[in-house]
Amino acid sequence: MFDFRPAPDCPKPEAYRQLVDAADALTSGEPDPVANMANVAALLWDFLPDLNWAGFYRMVEGELVLGPFMGRPACIRIPLGKGVCGVSAGDAATQLVEDVHAFPGHIACDSETNSELVVPVIRGGDVVAVIDLDSPLKARFDEEDREGIEALAALIAERI
Repeated sequence: MFDFRPAPDCPKPEAYRQLVDAADALTSGEPDPVANMANVAALLWDFLPDLNWAGFYRMVEGELVLGPFMGRPACIRIPLGKGVCGVSAGDAATQLVEDVHAFPGHIACDSETNSELVVPVIRGGDVVAVIDLDSPLKARFDEEDREGIEALAALIAERI
């Protein structure tokens, strides 16, 4: 059993450094991408407060397919360009959405989600997955979250 949670008073940038270090420790040397995504999803769930979903969608034959996650059951397939995840994957760009209900074409897998952060995982110039974080709070995510999750995505790109 591992306990990688940061101290409650830990500044957010330091917490993300600890998260990336924990992900590095758990995925280093493990060749199975599903095991690595599962452990990273669990780390996200443990590390970050106020989430109702944390996990991966994998790029499979030109669409996003549900990968390992923590939270409620989710949409299984998402076309590129549709919803926050599909736009992130299609544009190969992070999407930080303060209010998902105002996002054109938002896909409501969970009606309690109010904000979302989606970061593409890019390997060799191609999007291989996205990391998706949902929160019941509006404006839950900020630039520090974006930077932290982008650092995590860069680390795990070769491990999933």
